[in-house]
Amino acid sequence: MPSITTKDGIQIYYKDWGKGPVVTFSHGWPLNADAWDGQMLFLVHHGFRVVAHDRRGHGRSTQTSFGNDMNGYADDLAAVIEALDLKGVALVGHSTGGGEVARYIGRYGTKRVAKAVLIAAVPPLMLKTAANPEGLPIEVFDKIRADLIKDPAQFYKDLAILFYGANRPGAKVSQGTLDQFWLWSMQAGLLNAYESIKAFSETDQTEDLKKFDVPTLVLHGEDDQIVPVKDSAKKSAKLIKGAKEIYYPGAPHGLTATHKDQVNADLLEFLEQDQERLTRAA
Repeated sequence: MPSITTKDGIQIYYKDWGKGPVVTFSHGWPLNADAWDGQMLFLVHHGFRVVAHDRRGHGRSTQTSFGNDMNGYADDLAAVIEALDLKGVALVGHSTGGGEVARYIGRYGTKRVAKAVLIAAVPPLMLKTAANPEGLPIEVFDKIRADLIKDPAQFYKDLAILFYGANRPGAKVSQGTLDQFWLWSMQAGLLNAYESIKAFSETDQTEDLKKFDVPTLVLHGEDDQIVPVKDSAKKSAKLIKGAKEIYYPGAPHGLTATHKDQVNADLLEFLEQDQERLTRAA
């Protein structure tokens, strides 16, 4: 399997398809790069090169006991970008992957970046604090940790329903989609999945977002039961200068699957805007 080795000795699996302007994909918790296949295949067919990696501790990458935080995740993304010498990249991140993208820009800037896309992303901060009173109480995340430890397999089955909005009246979510979520989730190391909860819920990325200086698309479902839109996308868009916003009425957290065609169309339109910018940067 193709992989790169990070400075701290971790093996990061990646997939690299197609030729053309480069788009990287950072996946959500607790999944892996395969969660992006629907977008990656679509973009390959439209002349893009697409790269996605399994976050440390997830999928086919090393299940390490260290670096399971946003800094570690951003450093792994940087390691992939640098190892493949990618330039003029459009960074796309979903959920926790959106935090990974934000922290990458916060730590590494946009020298290699042409555009950014945050889809149902966790920034700027999910946790309720004095400075973020609209956030979710720490008890919400403590329960997630407790339920995960108690019965990981059942926890992921239950989570899939909320992730894709299968509990909503009239929802059309196939059993295959739910089963696929469970399979991907079970490939994550329990320690890694556990520590990632703190990473995606307690990391304040306000300053990261302020450093965005490339065209950015913020895309979110209005019925997201995992990352509420009002305390994530709406706030992120205000912090990112000139951000373009798209909100899908009734769409769940896993909208890259449930609204795949719509997401793909909006993503393609955004990527093709000022296409010369990506070509020159690459």
